[in-house]
Amino acid sequence: MIELEGLPELVDPVMVCAFEGWNDAGDAASSAVGHLDREWKGEVFASLDAEDYYDFQVNRPTVTLHGGVRKVTWPTTQLSAVRIADADGKGHPRDLVLVRGIEPSMRWRSFCNEILGFAHELGVELVVLVGALLGDTPHTRPVPVTGVTSDPELAEAMDLEETRYEGPTGIVGILQEACTHAGVPTASLWAAVPHYVSQPPNPKATLALLNRLDDLIDVRIPLGDLPEDARAWQLGVDQLAAEDTEVAEYVQTLEEARDTAELPEASGEAIAREFERYLRRRDTGPGPYLRDLSGPQPFPDLPAPEERGAGGKGKGTADAADEADEAAEPENGAPDHGEDAGEDAEDSGDSGDAEGDGDTRDTRDGGDADSGDADGGTDRPADGDEPGGDGRAGGKD
Repeated sequence: MIELEGLPELVDPVMVCAFEGWNDAGDAASSAVGHLDREWKGEVFASLDAEDYYDFQVNRPTVTLHGGVRKVTWPTTQLSAVRIADADGKGHPRDLVLVRGIEPSMRWRSFCNEILGFAHELGVELVVLVGALLGDTPHTRPVPVTGVTSDPELAEAMDLEETRYEGPTGIVGILQEACTHAGVPTASLWAAVPHYVSQPPNPKATLALLNRLDDLIDVRIPLGDLPEDARAWQLGVDQLAAEDTEVAEYVQTLEEARDTAELPEASGEAIAREFERYLRRRDTGPGPYLRDLSGPQPFPDLPAPEERGAGGKGKGTADAADEADEAAEPENGAPDHGEDAGEDAEDSGDSGDAEGDGDTRDTRDGGDADSGDADGGTDRPADGDEPGGDGRAGGKD
């Protein structure tokens, strides 16, 4: 039995895990959990024995000097707890258990059982595994983040995809299946990192993962300098790509393929999801909770249906315009436009009708402009293989 002395009882705890290595393209996933740990000042309460799970010829220990004293740091996995006093902006507290380490070299089943032991002892309600893979995605577009689970009920309840992956897997996939078989609700979030710029760090992918985690567990995550770091990262990659014609042409090809694939995704549901996120941020008051502004953004305010003009049920603006035209038409068959018609309208005291006719035409034109669909959509990486041993990646598990 795991003894956790000095750790208070946790409130609705969620366990968030990330592991360096095969499932961490651009260090995006481990950086996301590291960001949570720094922002909320997590307290380490347990470390797994490195001797049991790591090959030190693969993951070597490091030596540092502190005040002239040498210190050896061994590769391991640590668990820390953070208390969020105002998790949802309404004064409700919640706790996170952060699991961050290196993908183990051996004894994966024992490793997963040890993590599960902590989850059961702490009363964890949900386990979220965070990963990143390499894919054919342009750096100029929003980072695709996909949420998957092996539980059909959880997929429906939390708007996740049911995993259909078959092939080699990493510790993220193994831990997800272990949690599912143990009856612990589990989901994994995967960010797709451009394979042609895979060197860490990738703050844009880290930011995308945190935004998706924010939506999944309904916790307001302070983003700090990440939005600015993401913009600076994209600007730097833009400059490098502009210096190489072949790279620039390749990026353009990826952009065209991505935009074409996303046309069906420009749905009202995706726009509504972004708008609800905006409202939640606005209602909870100001704060350093910026979103990723590197991609297309939703409109901040949408007009009410009765203000959008044509397209609603009942009598539309076009019908009202036709009735106004008929009312303004003179009975003697004289022309209803031009200077003479305007003078007749003034003489007969019908200037209000003439003005109403002009307003109706303006509204009709505005209604046509508003009736188009706005581009939106959910970023989703294409199905494929999991990250390979060389750092390339495809699917998610």
